[in-house]
Amino acid sequence: MNDTLNATAAELARRVATGEQSAEEITRIHLERIEATNPVVNSFLAVGTERALETARGVDAKRASGQELSALAGVPIAVKDLFCYQGLPTTASSRMLEGWIPPYNSTVVDRLIAADMVILGKTNLDEFAMGSSTETSAFGPTRNPWDLDRIPGGSGGGSSAALAAFQAPLATGTDTGGSIRQPAAVTGTVGVKPTYGGVSRYGVIAMASSLDQPGPCARNVLDTALLHQVMAGHDPMDSTSIKAPVPDVVAAAQRRDVRGMRIGVVTELGGEGYAPGVEARFAEAVELLRELGAKIVEVSCPYFEYALATYYLIMPAEVSSNLARYDGMRYGLRVGDDGITSAEQVMRLSRAAGFGDEVKRRIILGTYALSAGYYDAYYGSAQKMRTLISRDFDQAFTQCDVLVSPSTPTTAFRFGEKSDDLLAMYKSDLCTIPSNLAGNAAGSFPIGLADEDDMPVGLQVMAPVMADDRCYRVGGALEEALADRWGGPLLERIPSLDSLEVTR
Repeated sequence: MNDTLNATAAELARRVATGEQSAEEITRIHLERIEATNPVVNSFLAVGTERALETARGVDAKRASGQELSALAGVPIAVKDLFCYQGLPTTASSRMLEGWIPPYNSTVVDRLIAADMVILGKTNLDEFAMGSSTETSAFGPTRNPWDLDRIPGGSGGGSSAALAAFQAPLATGTDTGGSIRQPAAVTGTVGVKPTYGGVSRYGVIAMASSLDQPGPCARNVLDTALLHQVMAGHDPMDSTSIKAPVPDVVAAAQRRDVRGMRIGVVTELGGEGYAPGVEARFAEAVELLRELGAKIVEVSCPYFEYALATYYLIMPAEVSSNLARYDGMRYGLRVGDDGITSAEQVMRLSRAAGFGDEVKRRIILGTYALSAGYYDAYYGSAQKMRTLISRDFDQAFTQCDVLVSPSTPTTAFRFGEKSDDLLAMYKSDLCTIPSNLAGNAAGSFPIGLADEDDMPVGLQVMAPVMADDRCYRVGGALEEALADRWGGPLLERIPSLDSLEVTR
């Protein structure tokens, strides 16, 4: 493995700042890696080669002139294809937006640019972020670098696979029901869903507005925290943005000490339906936290049992509302010919051609839940249950500082394995959904490989609202202790990385 590709984002930033390695060289090496491996992995939908190199040269010029550089200046990053980036297509992996180039940047992209980070391109995802496997992308599935016959998670499988394939050291993601944490878990990477409102949603294509939350993805805890710090902060362009200081996530990631912390194990997130290898690694990680000085307590959150059903009423209702804008009239795909006599026909034909099956399914379900005569029975009742789930978190956090669970019930499954069993697919987010409903912070951190298939397992850490730093504190301590036990980072054990360059 090339020393540049294997380096952490923090190390790459140090090299750029000291002149040990140019940002342009680092960028070229990553672009070459993408060119060699993307035909197999399909993590990137668009690569902005010239623009990335231009940005890198600008960083090198700043350093040469003695200007102070930001903490991640010159570091390459992959951007999930939901974030508007002027000059590159933003498609949400849908035919509905195929080829659409936004006339403005999302706030997150603007912050990456302001931090002199090098945007390599846009990564694949489930269409409009609806899925847990990146199989619903209109532009083909992304493959998991650990096993090319398995999914990389979803919806942000492109970002997680780009990290695991060493195509980029950092990536952005969005998390509506687990779309950062579940891909991180099944690819052996790190992903954090910040507190709702902690990172601006402005310029991010919406799925379910009361649940969507952008967040950072990386291969280790400190790099994730450094990116979190760049992305987060109040934005007047987002009405849900929190006007409060960003928690000191970088200091927390570097602390690597959980002595005295009260860590709650959620009894409802385990047991039947959880793979033996997942439960074994989780139990070992909890015991390790105890050995590191944390106090382990068992916590019951009884309403978590209803989180999946609650989510699949609230989320489709908001999907139905948000995706109504894709009507074939203003932008995006437009289907019609000389025989079309009404706007309604254009809308019907455009939406039929532009949306995939999963998107259509959720729009129909959401429209039904919001319809006259059913609103109170479905959507209204789900919102009441959402309140009860939030109260479960409030009660739990009176007993402990953070909650932990497996990030996912299973490891990465094979392509097509759950395509015909929607409930099994939806259960991939069983552990992650509660934090989206409540809006608190949560992250996934790699804790080893399952015995049955040698695929990565993640541990989820859930923290109170605006206590995002606690996730990084636990994750950092685990990372250090497990690296000592394994003799290095988990991703050093990824099999046959060089085989990714062999086009299938």
